[in-house]
Amino acid sequence: MKAQVKDKLATGSFYFGAGLVVLLLFSLLVYIILHGYQAIDLDFLLSEPETLRAGGGIGPNIFNSFYLLFLSMALTAPLGILGGIYLAEYARQNSLTNLIRLSIEALTSLPSIVVGLFGLLVFVTMFGFGYSLVAGALALTVINLPLMVRVTEENLRTVPGELREASLSLGATKWQTICRVVLPSALPGLITGVIIAAGRVFGEAAALLFTAGMTTPHLDFTQLDLLHPTSPWNPFRPGETLAVHIWKINSEALIPDIRRVADGSAAVLVLIVLSFNLLARWLARRFSTRLAGK
Repeated sequence: MKAQVKDKLATGSFYFGAGLVVLLLFSLLVYIILHGYQAIDLDFLLSEPETLRAGGGIGPNIFNSFYLLFLSMALTAPLGILGGIYLAEYARQNSLTNLIRLSIEALTSLPSIVVGLFGLLVFVTMFGFGYSLVAGALALTVINLPLMVRVTEENLRTVPGELREASLSLGATKWQTICRVVLPSALPGLITGVIIAAGRVFGEAAALLFTAGMTTPHLDFTQLDLLHPTSPWNPFRPGETLAVHIWKINSEALIPDIRRVADGSAAVLVLIVLSFNLLARWLARRFSTRLAGK
């Protein structure tokens, strides 16, 4: 009888904890969206921010966030997947691999503000990039690279060894086995990891304050010169992302409609991050179904 009571108490505590997490998330989403949805319209999403007058938007900030996401993931995804492949398929258990895993764990738990100061010293000052999108992308790579390595390694280790043995027994090389058997089998988890890392890029602000900057020049989308100061595709220009814009609006803005812009920006940011997570689950489920032949 005691065992049954303990089992029911433990089960109830698990349900309570899960329900509390869902309730907190739902409450946060409802609060942010209810406060910000009135400010969201096409003009708000496309127009430039104002520094003194009311009525500004977040168009350049949204573009900077997506462009920074592209620059960062172009570095993070290939390097993270290659590092995970090395640790899962090639590395032996020795002091070197233990040091690599220790470094990954240390970088994963490193505060983003510390990464921002590191990026300010190295990428902005030493490399001479200045406050630019490329400096911000490199700082975000430092933050997300350990996550991608760990996600790749863990997903590759979940692939059954029998698949590797079957491929090798048919004459395939180790690299062919990894590319054509192991990676496709682990693809749903890898896609989830990539999209979660992409979602972290949108929510990051501390590291970008010291690297990408808090201003955005007037962007001319007809300017095709990639190195022109007004070209939106210039990676060496400063760029204020949406998360940094929210921080700046709440800390030092002088516009009369601060609350409207801040609430609307927060709602847009939350909806974008939520969309990334839903997309990750949908893609993972879709690839799992396709690989299972259903």
